[in-house]
Amino acid sequence: MSAWEMAAVLLAGVGAGTINTIVGSGTLITFPVLLAFGVPAVTANVSNTIGLVPGSLSGALGYRRELDGQAGRLLRLGTAALLGGLLGAYILVKLPSRAFTVIVPALILLALVLVVIQPRIARAMAARRQGGAQGAAGGPLLIAGVFLTSLYGGYFGAAQGVLLIALMGMLLADDMQRLNATKNVLALIVDAVAACFFLFTSHIDWAAVGLIAVGSTLGGQLGARIGRRLPPSALRATIVLVGLAAVTRLLVN
Repeated sequence: MSAWEMAAVLLAGVGAGTINTIVGSGTLITFPVLLAFGVPAVTANVSNTIGLVPGSLSGALGYRRELDGQAGRLLRLGTAALLGGLLGAYILVKLPSRAFTVIVPALILLALVLVVIQPRIARAMAARRQGGAQGAAGGPLLIAGVFLTSLYGGYFGAAQGVLLIALMGMLLADDMQRLNATKNVLALIVDAVAACFFLFTSHIDWAAVGLIAVGSTLGGQLGARIGRRLPPSALRATIVLVGLAAVTRLLVN
């Protein structure tokens, strides 16, 4: 890559790390940039996933204050995320990418609908809950949803944060910022397990990995600072805007 291409990938990494920490969908910044510079699609996807791991870690650490008291939840949902992310990475290596990415716009649009109606659904579900256990930890439906979302995340990764926020917003009774912190940890688990799998199975563009890693690490801290200051309504609005941008990008490409 030329110097200006390296600078573009680095800046894309900063943007992806920032957006991933606040909402998700950072892949829709870095992945098209790598494609534009001639990196083959699967190699770009794999290299992007590995490069975003440090950014995911940075974002999760930036939200560590909101993770207090969530150990049990993270253990349950994190196990589902690990298994789903590993299976998604395996599918990416074994099957053509077009077999799965054709349904991505529909998945993102569904997530956006869920985010918009989340407060009303959450109130209705809270009224039916008989105790606080399900509201704090999530039931089998949430675990299954996290597994399927993580499977998608291990395969491609764009907007997995939007889907996770939508699921948890519907099925958990908790503050939006705490849910966002949980989302960051789950995304980190998915990215990390997929990256470990790709290290042994796929061709990797290490220059792209390094640039995205540095940029996304800086972006992760920036995103944590911005995201914590957003009220729930503003965070939902950001999710919708980023999600719509994701759909547009995928349909155009």
